[in-house]
Amino acid sequence: MSSLTTTNLDGILPLLARGKVRDIYSVDDQTLLFVATDRISAYDVIMENGVPEKGKLLTKLSEFWFDFLKDTVPNHLKLKTSSDDELFAHLPKELSEPKYKDQLSGRALLVKKMKLIPLEVIVRGYITGSAWKEYKKSGTVHTLKIESTTLQESDAFPQAIFTPSTKAEQGEHDENISPEQAEKLVGKELCDEVAAKAIELYTKARDYAKSKGIIIADTKFEFGLDADNKLVLVDEVLTPDSSRFWNASTYKVGQSQDSYDKQFLRDWLTSNGLAGKDGVAMSDDVVEKSRAKYIEAYEALTGAKW
Repeated sequence: MSSLTTTNLDGILPLLARGKVRDIYSVDDQTLLFVATDRISAYDVIMENGVPEKGKLLTKLSEFWFDFLKDTVPNHLKLKTSSDDELFAHLPKELSEPKYKDQLSGRALLVKKMKLIPLEVIVRGYITGSAWKEYKKSGTVHTLKIESTTLQESDAFPQAIFTPSTKAEQGEHDENISPEQAEKLVGKELCDEVAAKAIELYTKARDYAKSKGIIIADTKFEFGLDADNKLVLVDEVLTPDSSRFWNASTYKVGQSQDSYDKQFLRDWLTSNGLAGKDGVAMSDDVVEKSRAKYIEAYEALTGAKW
């Protein structure tokens, strides 16, 4: 099965950016086309090869969560679904040609332009990763003093916490910052609103996912502002690329967990001395196991068969 690692629309729509996963095109002054490719990255490096259908899985899972959370916060979707009939009716007719349709079908979202808030809005419900390392060293997470001094690795926090980071340019590293630093970047009022909304979204999603056998340990949201300066949920939401998903059936405090996210790829890179190196192609085994993890998470959360 082949993967799509880059799109080429031959200038029919202007290409605005290529991110780690998404290629973003301008449709008109108010509208963007987000195309989720099959690219996969780890340690801020994009792999040479992709994971077949990953972009389609991310798109469908984001659509599921946008719909699930729509009563809590509005989102940037212009169309409710990425169904071909609806999508291509809003695009230049040339893009309905097979060579373009094959690139866009099932993996493209039409979204409304928003003024982006320059924060990675991270919410942590469980202590792991960089948060665990910092806590062991200083008893803090993103410089926030944690009241409990007896947390073990993968423990749940008493309450979910807002731990922002900077939103780095492509190829740069996001930097963990304190909520106070975030306030200086975007203003206290907006920062407080973002933090409260993100924790509300995380809590709702966490409780739902737990009923499906998945623990959402932490996640990253991105927000924008509409023309009336109202908060809008943008980008992707609650996928294995932006979240840490654990298998609830094997969850055990005091150790690292079985993960649905890119930890499998990270572990492979680390064990082979390839972490952070450019020009790395995944083995067929890593590709297939990564794909299986994405499918497993999608099916568990949505109840739909892939």
